[in-house]
Amino acid sequence: MNWQVFVRFNLYLSVKYRVMKKQFVFSLFIVSVVGFSSYGQTSLLGAWERMIDDETKAVSIVADRYFSVAFYKDQEFVSTFGGKWESTGDNQVRIHYEWDTAEPENVGTSQDLSITVSGDELISDGNNWVRIDDGTPGVLNDAWLMTGRKRDGVGEMQIREIGPRKTMKILSGTRFQWIAYNSDTGQFSGTGGGTYSTIDGVYTENIEFFSRDNSRVGASLPFQYDLQDGGWHHSGKSSRGAPIYEVWSSRSTLE
Repeated sequence: MNWQVFVRFNLYLSVKYRVMKKQFVFSLFIVSVVGFSSYGQTSLLGAWERMIDDETKAVSIVADRYFSVAFYKDQEFVSTFGGKWESTGDNQVRIHYEWDTAEPENVGTSQDLSITVSGDELISDGNNWVRIDDGTPGVLNDAWLMTGRKRDGVGEMQIREIGPRKTMKILSGTRFQWIAYNSDTGQFSGTGGGTYSTIDGVYTENIEFFSRDNSRVGASLPFQYDLQDGGWHHSGKSSRGAPIYEVWSSRSTLE
C-alpha cells in the first residue's frame, strides 16, 4: 500500500491528530527497521525520542520482537500503541498491533513498513528522531510478562497463565513502560512509564506518565529485584504504597 494513501486512510479528520498519528508510525519505523539497516541488528535495541510539538513527547522502546510507543505531556498521558514486529526483508518489517488507545480498531491488524536510517538518527518526510539509548546500561532490557504474584506481597505465589489478557513491561537500557491490555479484544486497562535504573539490586522507576492518575507523575519508586532462573523477581511498594511481590518472565521465552 502506498504510504501516503495509508496515512490518509488511517488518520482521523482532526489536523492535530493526523500529525500525531503520523509520528506514531514514524516511531514504529525507528524501533523496527534500524536493526536491519547496514548498521547491524544491535542497532535495533533501545529507545528513541521525538518532540511532536512544544509540549508533546513521543518515546519508543524496542526489545527483541516487541515494541511500544507512548505519547505524553508534562503531567498528562496522551496515548500509546504497540505490539510485535518481524523482519520481512532488507529494511522491511511487518508490525502487529496488540494495543492502540487512539485507534482501537487497529488491534489485531498488521502493517508492512519500510524506511531508511542513518546512524542514531531517523530522517523521514522531514521528521527527525534521536536515539535515547542502545539497550544499555540497564540489565532488564527486554519485554516481560507478569507470570506470578503474591497477594498483598506475601504468602503463596499465584501463577498467571499467559493468554490474551496481558500485563507487559518493556524496557530499554534506561526507559520502561508497562501496559495492561487484552490483545484479542483491544480492551486497554492502563499504562505508565518513564526512566529507570538498576543499581546494587535496586530497581528504581521514575514515573513520567501514568494513564490512571496524573498525580503519580514525578514519583520515584525503588524496588528490590533479583533474576532467578530466567525470572525477574520484583518486590517493594506500589505507587499507592501497597506491598507487592511479582514475578516477570521474558516474553520471548514464552511464545
